[in-house]
Amino acid sequence: MTMQKTTMGTVLVLAVMCVVITVFGSLVATHTFSNSGSISVSTPPPTDSVQVGVYSNSGCTTTLSSVNWGTLDPGSVGTSTIYVRNEGNVPVTLSISTSSWSSVTAQSFLTLAWNSDGYELAVGQTIQAVLSLTVSSSISGITTFSFNTIITATQA
Repeated sequence: MTMQKTTMGTVLVLAVMCVVITVFGSLVATHTFSNSGSISVSTPPPTDSVQVGVYSNSGCTTTLSSVNWGTLDPGSVGTSTIYVRNEGNVPVTLSISTSSWSSVTAQSFLTLAWNSDGYELAVGQTIQAVLSLTVSSSISGITTFSFNTIITATQA
């Protein structure tokens, strides 16, 4: 019986120790601290932008507003150098056209062309382009002319 009491006592002591260890092992300490900061407001990525500038000088500081072809002879070709810069954020392909001719007759005898048709212009790139105005050798009845030149940049 003494052995049973000792064993029971040992078991009881062990059980109490397990409870104490469990309780102390389960103790939790906490520390609270505040937080602050800021959220960066990111700008959305730019949308594709097609823009082209046309200039009369290689430094692209003087916007081209007109070309004066002077006096041209029948059968001759007048030339004018311009500078075209891609001012958008996507590559573009260049083309040229005309509008608003002073007369339909003038349009029949004068042909505008350039050496940059179909040229792919990278973002920020500037090219030198040569406009050529060809006068038909059979032109007659035209002493003055005017028209608009349209340079078109299309996203490549």
